[in-house]
Amino acid sequence: MPTILILQNFAPSAATIGVLAGALIFFFVTAAIAYIAFRLLRRSIRTAVRMAVVAAILLLALAGGISIYFFGSRSTQRTKPPVSRTR
Repeated sequence: MPTILILQNFAPSAATIGVLAGALIFFFVTAAIAYIAFRLLRRSIRTAVRMAVVAAILLLALAGGISIYFFGSRSTQRTKPPVSRTR
């Protein structure tokens, strides 16, 4: 991701930075939830099942962070073709 921001000829807008920050916060909060779930399930189930639960949570966190970034960074203005007036 940082490579894409470096290769741009212009600075990213505040909205893009805000969406990126929101996506990262979402990922880190969900990763913390996965860590807590891993610790809480320590004695109740086997390690392989714990790892599968944590992997599923992290996969959802990754997909959610990516979708927040891509769907949140879309421009709200739609491009319209120029008006052609003929008399």
